[in-house]
Formats: sequence, C-alpha cells, structure tokens
Amino acid sequence: MKLNDIVTEPEQINALALAYMGDAVLETYVRYRLIAKGQVRPNKLHREGTKYVSAKAQAKVLHTFFEKNLLTDEEKSVALRGRNAKSGTVPKNTDHATYRYSTAFEALIGFLYLTNKLARLDELIGQAFHIVEGKEGEG
Repeated sequence: MKLNDIVTEPEQINALALAYMGDAVLETYVRYRLIAKGQVRPNKLHREGTKYVSAKAQAKVLHTFFEKNLLTDEEKSVALRGRNAKSGTVPKNTDHATYRYSTAFEALIGFLYLTNKLARLDELIGQAFHIVEGKEGEG
C-alpha cells in the first residue's frame, strides 16, 4: 500500500492530524540536518534540536512567513486551519497563542508532505532554519 492509496484528499484531513504528521516530518528534517553538520553526541543533538522544534520557534517561523508573504493562498489556508484547530491541551511551557501558531506550522508541514510537494517542503523548511538561526534572507 502506498501513501497515495491512503491519503486521497489531504485537504480533507483534520488539521490536528496534519499537525501530527508535520511534527514527525519536521523532527526528521531537524535530526538529519544536525547529524549532517557532524553533531552526533545525543545530549547535544537533543539540545540543538529543541531550538528548531519548540513551539516558540515554530510560531516565529510562521509569523515570519505571513509577514513576508512567503506562502501561497493554499498554504495560508492550511496554516489557518491548523491555527484554528481545537486541540484541548496546551503544553505547560508555552502560551495558548504560541501553541496555536506552532500547530499551524506543523499542519502546513504535514500538508506539504502528504500532498507530495517535497520541493516546496524543502524550500520552506530551509527558510525556517534560517529564521530560527537569525539568518533570514540568506540562500
């Protein structure tokens, strides 16, 4: 069974399910990037990885995407669906608004992955890394 057999209409998938997928995809990208940079000590990997996958970092990235108008209309729509989704819980380390925007970012990542828009996914995650690292505008 292929992914496309399971996900025939990704735009109809619940926003929290998209965020669930996006969380896993982003985590994989972050781990790959850190290991590719030569960071292999587990405690350092975890500490560095947290900089990219925290709710605060994800919310900052999405706010920047909106401010700089970097998303297509479809991507904005998916992100707003993610932001408006009611999860029922908020982690104790963040406020409600930050958590909602981080969920929105993860929903966008999940959507791009499930719709097989991998070049666009790579592009946005690359920009996200630059934003988190304070290197906006760099290639």
